[in-house]
Amino acid sequence: MDKVRIRDMKLSDYNISRAKYNELKYFCMQYEEKKREIHNSYGLGAIVSDGMPKGNIPGNPTEHAAIRNAMLQSDVELIEQTAMEADSDMYQWLLKNVTEGIPYEWLNVPRGRRQFYEARRYFFYLLAQKR
Repeated sequence: MDKVRIRDMKLSDYNISRAKYNELKYFCMQYEEKKREIHNSYGLGAIVSDGMPKGNIPGNPTEHAAIRNAMLQSDVELIEQTAMEADSDMYQWLLKNVTEGIPYEWLNVPRGRRQFYEARRYFFYLLAQKR
């Protein structure tokens, strides 16, 4: 499979700098990683029951895991809700594009290219407002 060249979008109409756009783009690219981490963090932690006394670990590891999961879940929901808000008819294709980098041409989107990229720009505008 050929590698598609990804170019940065111009968001100057929305007053989003290149640095801010790159921050948002890479935030979205972590979507699957965050979902995987949430999924993998549920269940029992590694407990060694060998009868030997153990030192106390500072803090509460269960609490830290719960806080981490809540933060990851919040990020995932932010991306999903912003995609729905940007265009509720195309949000699933927007999500694939912004989180996996799949180009419009490979997505079989039920709308034209111009409408898709307008929705994509609006998605990043909304995300910049929320983040």
